[in-house]
Amino acid sequence: MSTREHEPNASQANHDVRMRGFASRTTVEQALCWIDEHACPLESQRVSIHAAWQRVLANDVVSAVDVPGFDRSMMDGYAVRADDTSGATPYNRLPLHVVGQALPGVEFPQEVASGQAVRIMTGAPLPRGADAVLPVERVEVDGERILAQDAVVRQKHVGVKGEDIRCGDQVLPRGRRLRPQDIGVLSSIGQAEVEVIRAPRVRIIVTGNELLPAGSLPSEHRISDSNGPMLTSLVTRDGGVPEHPGIVPDDPESILKAMQSDVDVVLVSGGSSVGQEDHAPVLLATHGELPIHGIAMRPSSPAGMGRLGRRVVFLLPGNPVACLSAYDFFAGRAIRRLSGNPTEWPYLTVRLPLCRKLVSTVGRVDYARVRMNGDAIEPLAISGASLLSTTTRADGFVVIPADSEGYPEGTVVEVFCFDQR
Repeated sequence: MSTREHEPNASQANHDVRMRGFASRTTVEQALCWIDEHACPLESQRVSIHAAWQRVLANDVVSAVDVPGFDRSMMDGYAVRADDTSGATPYNRLPLHVVGQALPGVEFPQEVASGQAVRIMTGAPLPRGADAVLPVERVEVDGERILAQDAVVRQKHVGVKGEDIRCGDQVLPRGRRLRPQDIGVLSSIGQAEVEVIRAPRVRIIVTGNELLPAGSLPSEHRISDSNGPMLTSLVTRDGGVPEHPGIVPDDPESILKAMQSDVDVVLVSGGSSVGQEDHAPVLLATHGELPIHGIAMRPSSPAGMGRLGRRVVFLLPGNPVACLSAYDFFAGRAIRRLSGNPTEWPYLTVRLPLCRKLVSTVGRVDYARVRMNGDAIEPLAISGASLLSTTTRADGFVVIPADSEGYPEGTVVEVFCFDQR
């Protein structure tokens, strides 16, 4: 780690907004522009296809082989010359002499001559000389011969070489987020590894002397950490690799050391506002840069963002709903961009009318939790940043832009559903 990271930034060493409040607030649009400027896709890395699901391709994938690599039977039956079946019907059965059996994975050793047939299994290579497969249901077995009861044309019931993928075909494009079937295609063309965008490493720093480890039973005046596990899940969803070893003591030295972790992104939850014990903004401004602190939105107004060395740092409010909102609007966008994923929210959207008015204040963006009530949308809350249960009771949220005072009853609004696409 560079020794310069330990040295205060002289031009910002006196940046201390604690107990002063925010002199001004950045707009959401300005914050998003800053993120798009400072969070670009990371370098590529090679990974096994067994670890490639939901990773983003760094390059086009071009096949070096034909799939299938040979003509093969698409059903159980008999490999024949199509001309030998011409005119065959249940009332005009044509005899063919059976000269062997073709099995999957094994080449039949001889050429099929006129008047001959080879018993063949699904997936077996088509013998030389044969050009069609007569289904087993369309023949009558008569000792060493079969009686064809139907005519077939050339290539009937045959999977021809390269009909799925041809050598030189672009199979998958750069930027593709790999799906399970994509992994199957990669395997089918013989790629055991694939080049993908490196997943960003994300250090989650949760501070607060009042916090107990996640999952602990709240006791006396202490509460269980809910932001740590929530952020861990969100980072994983967005293509990052979370690191959250536990609650960080609420003192500057411990917080700075955690912020200097060998990662791509730092998320600081708690201690990010302007209170006396809010150390993170001062540390970031002193040892790095803090261009944005305080955003014109609710409930995430204390959020901030900046850089510490090569790391992108997000200061997220300690209140759980505000933490979720600030992550979704800002940190999640950066992690998705770094990992090569689309920057848009990974949420389903629906458009439905409001069953009652939804009030907002001009000059800020509001993140309003709502739920679906039949074929209408019922507002739950805009305020109440500490009430995480409002997000579990909600089906999604509505974003009210800064130039709006809200929407009257009956207005059709776009809802971002918490269920993923």
